[in-house]
Amino acid sequence: MRRKLLKSTLLAVLAMALAACQSRPENPPETVDSVDLNRYTGLWYEIARLPVPFQRADELATAEYMLNSAGTVDLVNTAIAPDGERRSMTGTAVPVPGSGNAKLKVSIDNFFAKVFGSPPDWGNYWVLKLDPDYRYALVGSADRKTLWLLAREPEIPDAVLSQYVQHARDAGYPTGELIINNGAFAGRG
Repeated sequence: MRRKLLKSTLLAVLAMALAACQSRPENPPETVDSVDLNRYTGLWYEIARLPVPFQRADELATAEYMLNSAGTVDLVNTAIAPDGERRSMTGTAVPVPGSGNAKLKVSIDNFFAKVFGSPPDWGNYWVLKLDPDYRYALVGSADRKTLWLLAREPEIPDAVLSQYVQHARDAGYPTGELIINNGAFAGRG
């Protein structure tokens, strides 16, 4: 019994390690030319996202970004359950050199990140579309497995939502799987 448990644990660790060794996609999506991190910092509401293993489908989320003296970005991601319960995780985002800050290497401060290391050098947080006034941002990973539409307010006009979802679809993201939270923050604040 103990041997089976050890074998299962080792296989699970190996599978996670292999998943962490991502290779750069052959046809990565385009990002914006540059991002002013001073303007990007602050609170963002998750308007839409692809499903992720660390967040339940019925949870809403916010992301708060703070530029620090090292030129990196501290982050706090907060999930909000239907009953109002909150849980947060922290991390750091490091701009990828030569990307104009449009690609960031985000590491979350948790056990798995410490064991398996940080994301690839080409980054895992790409700013795909950004409103000139920094009101809306479409962010995803180069492998198209993660995608978020973020906004400064908890609700955005339907026309803006459609425009950003279309941009994601055109970039090859599976938008049919999106969880849309536009307007869902009312009452959960």
